[in-house]
Amino acid sequence: MWVQRELSLESRPRGFHLVTREIIAALPELGEVEVGLLHLLIRHTSASLALNENASPDVRRDFESYFNAAVPEDAPYWTHTLEGADDMPAHIKASLLGPSLTLPVARGRLALGTWQGIYLCEHRDRGGSRSVVATLWGSDGA
Repeated sequence: MWVQRELSLESRPRGFHLVTREIIAALPELGEVEVGLLHLLIRHTSASLALNENASPDVRRDFESYFNAAVPEDAPYWTHTLEGADDMPAHIKASLLGPSLTLPVARGRLALGTWQGIYLCEHRDRGGSRSVVATLWGSDGA
């Protein structure tokens, strides 16, 4: 089975946001896959996807704090500044974290660890809604 669709994630403020439930809800066919893979690609250059801690909001806040310190907005060496102070740092952060995830599917569910969740990493102050291409492929076990 192959399924591909574009998912729209609502606009969120800058930060790291759990979107696992939204992704799963948008893919009811996931329940039919016995063994497979789900590939997610965010179609933006100033946001990214990551897989990490799904329980403590402190982890998401600490990610934001770390990336803001590591890639500051006010660096004097930025030359791409026409789209705002947060734009070039957002591109760097998105490149560091990456635009995609490939996740295993087993027995109709994402085969994630107990404490793992999918993050939308919004690196702009106001990035707007975000588009994710989800490609699900696998066997129904028949």
